[in-house]
Amino acid sequence: MNYAAIKKTDVANGPGVRVSLYVSGCRHHCKGCFNQETWDFSYGRPFGMAQVNEILEALEPDYIRGFSLLGGEPFEPENQLVLVGLLRHIRERYPKKTIWCYSGYLLDSQILSGHLGDPEVTREMLSYLDILVDGEFVEAEKDLNLRFKGSRNQRIINVPETLRKGEIVLWGGREFA
Repeated sequence: MNYAAIKKTDVANGPGVRVSLYVSGCRHHCKGCFNQETWDFSYGRPFGMAQVNEILEALEPDYIRGFSLLGGEPFEPENQLVLVGLLRHIRERYPKKTIWCYSGYLLDSQILSGHLGDPEVTREMLSYLDILVDGEFVEAEKDLNLRFKGSRNQRIINVPETLRKGEIVLWGGREFA
């Protein structure tokens, strides 16, 4: 897996100050995407243990609220196995920090369908997430006043509650804040 950037003080992609990883590779190709260069799976640099350690170290300060995973597309099958390992490390070391993920895929009809790579890897990846912002960016639905998402069609999902209840539970804005 390649990655485009690691941002150590991101305040736009979840509550508080966060560390963010932008992965490479995306098949959505949303019109108006702010990160078109990350559509290419070979864009950026290879992601390995040095980057895992860099992210873990950046997450250490108390003022860092959590980790955000963006793209490209984290749920592309080519990215999931590497990311599940990273998320496992983050959750083990920082169990109280929140993990947010942004995906153009819809949780209920696409991610949970088992068609995006190994379903066991996908399920494990989901098990580490607190919040999933799902849905493709739709330029006609763009709204600069939205909090933590780019277009009105996107949903901010409380992943643990959704998996527990078996139905989509939207983030209330308080839990995982």
